[in-house]
Amino acid sequence: MTVLDTLGRPLRDLRISVTDRCNFRCPYCMPKEVFGPHFTFLHRDELLTFEELARLARIFVRHGVEKVRLTGGEPLLRRDVERLVAQLAAIEGLDDIALTTNGSLLTREKARALKDAGLRRITISLDSLDDAVFRAMNDVDFPLARVLDAIDVAADAGLAPVKIDAVVKRGMNEADVLALARRYRGSGHIVRFIEYMDVGNTNRWRAEDVVSGREILETLRREWALVPAEPNYFGEVAERWLYADGAGEVGIITSVTQPFCGSCARARLSASGEMYLCLFAGTGYDLRKLLRGGAGDDEISSVIAQLWRARDDRYSELRSEETAATQKVEMSHIGG
Repeated sequence: MTVLDTLGRPLRDLRISVTDRCNFRCPYCMPKEVFGPHFTFLHRDELLTFEELARLARIFVRHGVEKVRLTGGEPLLRRDVERLVAQLAAIEGLDDIALTTNGSLLTREKARALKDAGLRRITISLDSLDDAVFRAMNDVDFPLARVLDAIDVAADAGLAPVKIDAVVKRGMNEADVLALARRYRGSGHIVRFIEYMDVGNTNRWRAEDVVSGREILETLRREWALVPAEPNYFGEVAERWLYADGAGEVGIITSVTQPFCGSCARARLSASGEMYLCLFAGTGYDLRKLLRGGAGDDEISSVIAQLWRARDDRYSELRSEETAATQKVEMSHIGG
């Protein structure tokens, strides 16, 4: 049964964070000075089990969810995550299972295991093709070559086309826009450029650090002819642009300068079982308490429906200096 929020937006996508831990310390997500060696992450018993996550996903499907994306933190830090993929793949009505990763742990064997379990698509984060810049942006001195290999093994495992996400921050990696587009143009993979966003309260976001989607598009168009493409589905966040010569496509995600709140159909589930209605939300609703308190599926289903029907979030449309300073959940807690 499709459920609509106060602005008429359906619930279609569910993002599931399987861990709040990550082995990178990207400044725009998990800055080292905050998430250092003494930071307290969730204990194992606080994480939802794979069975609990699959149970919740099955209930979300009742309300119209068709797509699930596994995120983190870094989801491949969760041992045997392919077992969760297999459980999700068995849910009737769930048409698409994807995963977002930094690629650091994506071996050939892991990619094949994920594909065999039912993973349909994979997105790999790659902010620069300059090894020095890449190491600075992940802030753990992780080499670029390992992530480039991960893209190849994902494709070899049948998880193509790979989506390659690059957060563009002024003064750091805007020079990589053309390099990334050039490397993967004609490969069948899709590079998506993301405006630097004010997610959470630890990334020291400033509006002047945002390279707008229009700037990114102008940069690309100086090199190639591009034509706009229609969204693949309602609620798709990336503007799609096709190379006029047929060499594939690129995407641009403009949450800051051209918000897409009006078509947002996503709910988010943290690794500890909190349901969030917006990437920029300050608080979530504790579904773990219901799960472990003996609530039946119908009771949990009713709560999810009530939360979604009351939803009126549109942070990006309202963004201002005041809202940017409000308390928000960290992206590492609920995924991007």
